[in-house]
Amino acid sequence: MRKPRFVPDEHAAFAGLPVQYVATRNPRVRAAIHLTAPLGGHTLPLICLSGLQRNMSDFIGLADYFRRRKGENWPLVLVDLPGRGRADDRERDADYGTLADAEDVADILAALGIRRSILLAQGHGGQVSMALAARHPLLIAGLVLLDAGPVVDSRGIVRLRNNFEHIRTLRGAKRVTAGLRRMLAGDYPDLSGEQLDALAQRSYTMDKRGRLRPLFDERILAPLAKIGLGDVLEPQWPLFEALKSLPLMMLRTQLTDQLRRETFEEMVKRRPDAEALTIAGQGSPALFDQHEEIEAVADFVTRVSRDAIKRAA
Repeated sequence: MRKPRFVPDEHAAFAGLPVQYVATRNPRVRAAIHLTAPLGGHTLPLICLSGLQRNMSDFIGLADYFRRRKGENWPLVLVDLPGRGRADDRERDADYGTLADAEDVADILAALGIRRSILLAQGHGGQVSMALAARHPLLIAGLVLLDAGPVVDSRGIVRLRNNFEHIRTLRGAKRVTAGLRRMLAGDYPDLSGEQLDALAQRSYTMDKRGRLRPLFDERILAPLAKIGLGDVLEPQWPLFEALKSLPLMMLRTQLTDQLRRETFEEMVKRRPDAEALTIAGQGSPALFDQHEEIEAVADFVTRVSRDAIKRAA
């Protein structure tokens, strides 16, 4: 019997993000969601899906911005899929995967009574969104892909795996803090030490003995063990091509190692109608702290929602 993963109720990264739980098709495994405003108004909700082992805290900046720009009326649904953040872990290792995550998103939307929505998906969340669009195209009115595309960069996978293996060896609060700062500083050169600490708290908590505890099920990373730097992962261009009828926005952080620049350029070439933007000076996950990209996302969401509702009238 596996010991349940522990997430402290008072963990700083989740302050201001109370959750409700939604059962997946396995009633013993619940996803967690944070809803920023009531559903059912005259706007389509924005569903936020995070990276492979990450959680809804990566969208705090975006949610705060929408609250300031749109008031309290625009609903964002921040999602922790099973194995992440405050969601339940899956029962079996084999239950983790992109298709299972996509079906869970469909179940979450159904449980919330959401028949149509806009998705903002980062990293692995983008793979989930493309799979969801292929299986349930009517659920999605528009899509924002962030550091996500049909070709996953093996460098990002190897780095994620190696970093996780390294930090598991660290002991003591000072060594742990210094190690995490070193890992994050290359992706966020403009952040202070305290800001890097807050970013690290989105993925980890520290126990009383000064050991890091991940805010995700470690089994999520198990399939990454055999991937090497030189590996070329199987492209999924047919899934990308299936998005051709959807309004699409594509974002890439300048320092990411999750989506190669040449892949992003090919995506732009194949979808010249889509909005495309590079976020300067940071890596994955995007911080949503720069005016240009966050305004662009808000404008895209507003336009797609307005057009979809007009067509449905």
